[in-house]
Amino acid sequence: MEFKNILYAKQGPLARVTFNRPEKLNALTNELAGEVAAAFQDIASDSGVRCVVVTGAGRAFCAGADVVANRMGERATAPRPPDRLGLRIGLQQVTHSIFHCQVPTIAMVNGPAVGGGFDIACACDLRVGSEKTRFMVAYIRRGILPDIGGVWLIPRVIGLPKAMELVYTADFLEGEEAFRVGALNKLVPSEQLEAATLELATRIAKGPPIAIQLSKMQMQRAKDLDFDAALEMCRVTARIVGGTEDAVEGGRSFLERREAVFKGR
Repeated sequence: MEFKNILYAKQGPLARVTFNRPEKLNALTNELAGEVAAAFQDIASDSGVRCVVVTGAGRAFCAGADVVANRMGERATAPRPPDRLGLRIGLQQVTHSIFHCQVPTIAMVNGPAVGGGFDIACACDLRVGSEKTRFMVAYIRRGILPDIGGVWLIPRVIGLPKAMELVYTADFLEGEEAFRVGALNKLVPSEQLEAATLELATRIAKGPPIAIQLSKMQMQRAKDLDFDAALEMCRVTARIVGGTEDAVEGGRSFLERREAVFKGR
């Protein structure tokens, strides 16, 4: 597939998906969403990819939906634009593809992440930002609500009370506070953002892929289970992981006092 709205690249065990509409602050269109979905389908089929970095080109991470390209300006004259449902389903491809990616995902939040951009950042497993990072739930200012996953994703990242505050007020969540409330896992100077993100991604990629992927799956599902059901799931996955070559390598490397080399088998 030819990508016109994103940049998609793989280098060794790392994949990188970059929203590439810098002149529009990487605002979302259905075409861009389809390209993101295609990139993540390719990632799912490539066992060599162990971590994915999601970011934006230029000075923004993502400014939410492109109100011009998606004809959202029709709201002024039509309370229910006929294309709104199609738009919502189309843009949901982005958060759905990222959240359900089997391998770890990291949002490198290089600037404002507004509306759907905030949702996308929260769909990633981890977020790294700088003093230029700003989050905002912009929907309320337009008389709508977070409809590509934010009402589910944001509370799980920063907690329900803070999420409610941001949804109700549409206030900005700046870099320092974002780090304090857990929206950012790491806060670094902007000139170090890429290096810090890639260092984290590389560390993750060196880990045992099967154990990491099953751990991710369990953590995503655990909140919907009671404790006993979660323990049962752990017993099942522990048997799977215990039978891998990586588990043998982990034990051997410990005894030999060396760094483990995991092969994903």
